[in-house]
Amino acid sequence: MIQHPGNVFVVSAPSGAGKSTLTQRLVRTVPDLIFSISFTTRSPRPGEVDGRDYFFIDDARFDAMVRGGGFVEWVQIYGHRYGTGRDWLSGVLATGQDVLLDIETTGALNMRRAIPDARMIFILPPSAASLEQRLRSRGKDSDEQIRIRMQHARHEMELYHAYDYLVLNDDLELAYRQFESVIYATRASRERMAPEARRILEGF
Repeated sequence: MIQHPGNVFVVSAPSGAGKSTLTQRLVRTVPDLIFSISFTTRSPRPGEVDGRDYFFIDDARFDAMVRGGGFVEWVQIYGHRYGTGRDWLSGVLATGQDVLLDIETTGALNMRRAIPDARMIFILPPSAASLEQRLRSRGKDSDEQIRIRMQHARHEMELYHAYDYLVLNDDLELAYRQFESVIYATRASRERMAPEARRILEGF
């Protein structure tokens, strides 16, 4: 189990729920919050940079890391594997900084087992109809791909009860404020602030 002075935040959402917009703003705005960089066996997409967007590795190295316990969690999605590196995560948390992990539901549940006090956040779309409309408006997917994504979204939604916080992304500004509030409230929790309280108390 990872010992961590920093906090671990895990966020999941169905594709099209607005998770990327919210997480990118959160990392830009909140100090000492680092966005997790996953390892993946897929090839870089145009504009992606190794070590910034992902750590791009081949199957042989991924296999070796799995055998050596190098991942806190890993999953296979659409034929490619993704994992959170144990050494990378431990190194960032040891500095006292918080880490935000964008992980789909299976990986998120694995993360909860590895780090029981990780704060789990699920971004809810306003409705199934609005989610489908968002997917169609992107113009990236065929009707069959959208059908598959909607089936997967239903499966993810069924796991909402495994999360600590549910943020409804109907009004983007309100959703962001709720999302940000989870970070600051966790930082102010009694468990996290007890050492500071004890330090102050010793001065009386």
